[in-house]
Amino acid sequence: MKPSSYEYNEKLSIQNGIASTIVTNITNNYFTLFAISALGASNYQIGLMNSLPQFIGMFAMVAGSILLGRLNEKKKFTALSILFTRLFLILMTFVIYIPGDYKSWVFVILVGLMNFPGSFALVSWQSFIGDLIPESRRSNFFSNRNRILTIVGMISTFIIGLSLQYFHPSNPLPYQVLFFLAFLFGLVEVYYLFKHKEPKLEKKVVTKSKGLGFHVYKHKPFLYFLVCGLFFNFAWQMAWSLFSIYQIKYAMATGLWISLFAVANQVAQIVSFKWWGRMADKHSNAKMMILVSVGMATAPILNVLSTNLVYLLIVNGLSGFFVSGTVLILFNQLLEVTKEDNRSLCISHYNVLLAFVAFIAPQFGVYLLETTSMDMAMTTATILRGLNAFLFLALYVFMKKEKFKQNTLIPSN
Repeated sequence: MKPSSYEYNEKLSIQNGIASTIVTNITNNYFTLFAISALGASNYQIGLMNSLPQFIGMFAMVAGSILLGRLNEKKKFTALSILFTRLFLILMTFVIYIPGDYKSWVFVILVGLMNFPGSFALVSWQSFIGDLIPESRRSNFFSNRNRILTIVGMISTFIIGLSLQYFHPSNPLPYQVLFFLAFLFGLVEVYYLFKHKEPKLEKKVVTKSKGLGFHVYKHKPFLYFLVCGLFFNFAWQMAWSLFSIYQIKYAMATGLWISLFAVANQVAQIVSFKWWGRMADKHSNAKMMILVSVGMATAPILNVLSTNLVYLLIVNGLSGFFVSGTVLILFNQLLEVTKEDNRSLCISHYNVLLAFVAFIAPQFGVYLLETTSMDMAMTTATILRGLNAFLFLALYVFMKKEKFKQNTLIPSN
């Protein structure tokens, strides 16, 4: 594509991302609060609400990896996947009318099922945007895009938090309004995605010999990244349910405080995205993931030191600095270790395995909470996150050797 096409798609990607961010920030941030306060969900149901979507996503991604490998154009498939995902938000507005204790279970199931088309959307969007944005523009573009989207997310989260304080936590009406508004923004999200200019690719010839694409594991950079990325996500996601339970049940945080925690986290991301992008360009993605792992390891242990809401606000701001590094660098590293001709297949396999890890991790975190204590569960998360630094150090050494080999194979003039 011409430079003008890159700029056109980058602009649309930001507009699409703004709508997507608003959808996420006015729904996902409050799923747990809605489930606990309005529906009376248990700790087990909260853990399941984080893991069930990943379990369902595994099956979707297996199918998605096959479909994407056969598609010449990914835009329509991505847009329709997003549309079907947002339709679940309409169903969530009616959950409160289900009698008895069933409503909390129905909500958990809807959150899980929503990830079936959502998984299609995720893997296809990653592959789609990877084709549209060349490697030379990725770090700068994604850091700018993430910064803008985080600002939008911060503003939307803050507004919702202020609005929720006028309602009792058990009142379902504000959440119903949020789910409906999110659906409308989902339609805007789909509209801007359809406007992208997708390059015309030659018709793919599907070869039976490749089967399900297990040959991608023969590419060592991708295989080694896979080990690092999956372990990182397990240690990262095992604490997600714990954070929500601790903040709501232990620290007694209201909707306003939950919003303020998210805003503090997002402010830190806004000011650090460009820094992470520059550092990744200067030192490599693999090397910067070592620092990210160390920083992410501090979050669980720091959270359980106090139930003071102001203190937790500061801790969430600190963790946001490293979350921005995770969001930017981990995805860039994935694109770096995949080849253009089989990137869709690699991303599909990565996301299938990631979904399996993400199903187990929250359940493991809640299991530790129920069998030991919140302190022990959070400490375990910190230790596992810290171990990631050594894995990414090994990946950095390997990637450095690989680049040295490639450079020595290039003939001199």
